[in-house]
Amino acid sequence: MRPRPSAIPRAGRLFSTAPRVQFSQSFLRLQKAPKEEKSKDEDSKPKSEDKPEKEEEDPETRRYKEEEKKFREELRQKQESSRKQKGRDASLFSKEGLSLVLICTLFTIPLTFYATVSQSNKRDELSFQAFKTRYLEKGLVKKLTVVNRFAVEAELVPGAFSDETSRDMNGNPFVVFTIGSVEVFEEEMNATQDKLGIPIQERLPVSYIERGSWLNMIMPILPTVLLIGGLWYISVRKAPQGGAGGAGGIFKIGKSKAKLFNQETDVKIKFKDVAGCEESKEEIMEFVKFLQDPVKYEKLGAKIPRGAILSGPQVQATAGEAGVPFLSVSGSEFVEMFVGVGASRVRDLFKTAREMAPSIIFVDEIDAIGRERGNGRVAGNDERENTLNQLLVEMDGFEASDHVVVLAGTNRVDILDKALLRPGRFDRHVTIDTPDIEGRKAIFKVHLNKLTLKCVEDIRASQSDVDFNKYQQLIDEATDNLAGRLAALTPGFAGADIANCCNEGALIAAREDDTAVDVHHFESAIERVIAGLEKKSRVLTPDEKKTVAYHEAGHAICGWFLEYADPLVKVSIIPRGQGALGYAQYLPKDQYLVSEEQFKHRMIMALGGRVSEELHFESVTSGASDDFKKITQMAQSMVLQLGMSDKIGSIYFDTGNEQGGFKVHNTYSEKTAKLIDEEVKRFIDEAYDACKKLLTEKIELVDKVAEEVFKKEVLTREDMIRLVGPRPFPERNDAFDKYIKGNEVYKGRDQDNNPSEAGGEATA
Repeated sequence: MRPRPSAIPRAGRLFSTAPRVQFSQSFLRLQKAPKEEKSKDEDSKPKSEDKPEKEEEDPETRRYKEEEKKFREELRQKQESSRKQKGRDASLFSKEGLSLVLICTLFTIPLTFYATVSQSNKRDELSFQAFKTRYLEKGLVKKLTVVNRFAVEAELVPGAFSDETSRDMNGNPFVVFTIGSVEVFEEEMNATQDKLGIPIQERLPVSYIERGSWLNMIMPILPTVLLIGGLWYISVRKAPQGGAGGAGGIFKIGKSKAKLFNQETDVKIKFKDVAGCEESKEEIMEFVKFLQDPVKYEKLGAKIPRGAILSGPQVQATAGEAGVPFLSVSGSEFVEMFVGVGASRVRDLFKTAREMAPSIIFVDEIDAIGRERGNGRVAGNDERENTLNQLLVEMDGFEASDHVVVLAGTNRVDILDKALLRPGRFDRHVTIDTPDIEGRKAIFKVHLNKLTLKCVEDIRASQSDVDFNKYQQLIDEATDNLAGRLAALTPGFAGADIANCCNEGALIAAREDDTAVDVHHFESAIERVIAGLEKKSRVLTPDEKKTVAYHEAGHAICGWFLEYADPLVKVSIIPRGQGALGYAQYLPKDQYLVSEEQFKHRMIMALGGRVSEELHFESVTSGASDDFKKITQMAQSMVLQLGMSDKIGSIYFDTGNEQGGFKVHNTYSEKTAKLIDEEVKRFIDEAYDACKKLLTEKIELVDKVAEEVFKKEVLTREDMIRLVGPRPFPERNDAFDKYIKGNEVYKGRDQDNNPSEAGGEATA
């Protein structure tokens, strides 16, 4: 019994989190269309008119055209040179870098081999005990030299060669052994010579020296030093190309990851394919026209805004009709663990855009780097702030003659840094709102044209012999009626939701092995989006099913006999979604103001399920928990934010729920908090009393509807009219009267086989 969130406008709820993918590929190709139209117009003119047009061209205009032609030629040469340079530097290392690495490798291998061989050629060192037994006691030692206080070289008498001895530079034999300390070595030598009875004046001379081998010292670190030096050399060689130590550094870490789209890229979406947001398209078109004909604006002294923030559910769709290079990048791609990488990528992005000017930069989800600075969350300097600072400098630094326009998309304009939104940076804020019914109808028509529709196929089969214009008119009318009906059933849907419904309808038709998509396929798809997937495996017991039937019947009767309630579309007790065991669907209209009576009637309608359970069963169930949550939020909004309580008055109290925020403390006193609780409870109690009074008076109709929905599981509006009679109040929804009421367009549909009448709002 989980409800769909209400379509009532709430203060602070400006942006949706729906996916944003289509308005943006329409930006890249707009330049072609005006040029083609212009060429067609010129071809249609008589040739005799060409000469007067040339005579009317003044020198100033001719000069501007020559300058523009020269600018285009220079731009083409720069782009060609840039592509060649990038081709040469595409690999990890250039030819010079590879040569340097090869030289370092060839130099390191012989040194390492020499050190290894020299170490292997050394004889095994003796222990002091072996030295004493084999050489000292036999009188073969000539003198001793202590080297670096840990090794002793014993020079032997001539001819005392063995497998353990080595030769010095003079050809004399010697052996080497290590000692723990000089003091212990001296004591051992004195004791041994005393034992041998050697006089003091004839004892072996001992000398002490400090000796070091530069080769042995540098060999362990030489390969590392050479490798670091080679990489540093490569980085320095690439430094003129920009980036963090070069074109993004050694491994292109600081290189911008923006994707390039241009007139050669296969971008099929244009502005004509984007419906439902005409005002937003007009604002974006100004940027496009400037890039198409900059001379026209510069001649008048006009300057195009440097950038625009796009916010709303469909914001990601600005990609492409301008016919100029379009660089698209996500805000999160500027964030890395390395210091300076984000700022380096911003510099590289704008450098590339200037080389390709006129061009467009589109930064999606700019709030990843554009959050407000200095909020005290992070002490000291933040890498994200460095990236933001570089973005601010780049946007305010390039001149208007560069012809670079920056667009950014976000759903969180409220958290952006104020410096981003000031003139000279993102001058404009283009809000792409959720479309109204006409906008949804236009969006549906765009998507329906790509599908095989049942109504269109029927016309083709029955009207194949009529005039083509009449034939096309019939198809357009059928598509228009279908789009209008679906638009009326989907209030609050964004463009991405509508595209999903159309695609889901086609999938359902294919799943049922139908040759075309019919209206009930779309309605099933809308129902799935609104209420969730049908849970066929969730089988209710007879008692549970009866409880759900009376619960939904209470909702339906309240909505039927309340003047300001939304039109009822459907009642169902088929389990759907994660927790909804049943629901009653209503069709709220597109409205921007909600009266106090509408709030109260919606609260009464939401309480209908619980009150119906109380009137027909000994105990109530947990099925009304979502209803209680909904009416509590309504009552709190009426008291805290909308000024509908006489005791509280016209005061706005922040609830801290906007954009997932939280309150550290209340902005009102304990006494006021108690008064607020009393007023919220009063609104809910009044709604409960009114609901109980209404259902008590209509208890027979509740029984009739509950029994019918228990048998059929789904009741449509026609079933409700048959059971309880016409609604006593006129519907306050023009879209409902035009497209839904009476079901004039689709009367012949089998309701038993296709019982789904999808609505815009579900109340469990």
